Amino acid sequence: MTLPVPYVDVSGTPGECGFAYGQAARGQIAANLDLYAGRFRAVGLDAATTRSAGETFRAQTVRLYPRIAEMLDATAEGAEVAVGDLYAVNARTELIYGTPPDGAAGGCTVLGALGTHTATGHTLMAQNWDWHPDQRGAMVLLGTTDERGHRVVALTEAGMLAKAGLNSAGLGICVNMLTTDRDGVTKDNPGVPYHVVLRAALESDTLGRALKAVVPSPRNASMNLLLGQSGPAGGELIDLELVPGVAGWLHPEGGVLAHANHLETALPVRDLINDFGGSTLFRAARARRLLTAAAEPGKLTEDDLATILRDHQSYPNAICRHVDEHDAYGERSETVYAVLMDLDERRIGIAEGPPCDHEFTWVELTNA
Repeated sequence: MTLPVPYVDVSGTPGECGFAYGQAARGQIAANLDLYAGRFRAVGLDAATTRSAGETFRAQTVRLYPRIAEMLDATAEGAEVAVGDLYAVNARTELIYGTPPDGAAGGCTVLGALGTHTATGHTLMAQNWDWHPDQRGAMVLLGTTDERGHRVVALTEAGMLAKAGLNSAGLGICVNMLTTDRDGVTKDNPGVPYHVVLRAALESDTLGRALKAVVPSPRNASMNLLLGQSGPAGGELIDLELVPGVAGWLHPEGGVLAHANHLETALPVRDLINDFGGSTLFRAARARRLLTAAAEPGKLTEDDLATILRDHQSYPNAICRHVDEHDAYGERSETVYAVLMDLDERRIGIAEGPPCDHEFTWVELTNA
């Protein structure tokens, strides 16, 4: 098995997992910190400012998600980097929210299908993760098995603990960036980093507990989470639009869900998509139509999801995102990696992006 991304698999207590992860991915973590140091400078944030902000985010993480904080602290130690710098990278969305990259307007697309509408009867999830192409070299597939036997495998930026992934309880998560007028970090309202919230969901063993972990979380950045869990009656899916201080939710229609980078629920906020437009305005609707067409009861397959992830309508600003040469270099975005998940079989497939040019390689949680 040759994965398109380095695979780090660790076990033990949160501290033991984090330290081993930091050691094993030291090079990728250093590269990621360098990438974001440049991004922070580009929006006027110097190293001292971001490190101080990272320490503030750490304090909130310790208070609200102590096991995740233990793992992140140990990751910094294992990687031999400053803990404030590592938390700043975990909070990169919060820190650069004021000048969202083009990926915010034309980025990720997430998909889900209930087992009642798939050929195997399994709950399926998928996403294209779109970001700057330079990010490709600072990614890992992280596997952790804690002292309780709870296992998580997630694609993530090096030094973070989660992005798209699933766990041994058959619970999966996909994520999109949102931008609203409530986003922003203030001294009297420090939240927990976007990527800590993702990990909190994957630390849960039921969909209900995952919702309790993420919906009330104090946030400084808006995000969309597609959550699902396998089950004997076809599993369940829910889409959460999480904005600072408020949440909205969507349920499957016709057995499927899709979401892009704009709000679809009636939350009392201003969606900043109004300021920059982008392909998000059609991607989710197109993905839903394609899913629905394939989702006659019992007919939808993993190949159908992969085909949607490779869709080129409005190329290069499509579901399968390619670099748009009209964009300034720092604002470029493409599908860096694509993810498929079978929640019942506890397996995750990874393809280097854009996925039109690459096949998926699968990892099974039980055998990894």
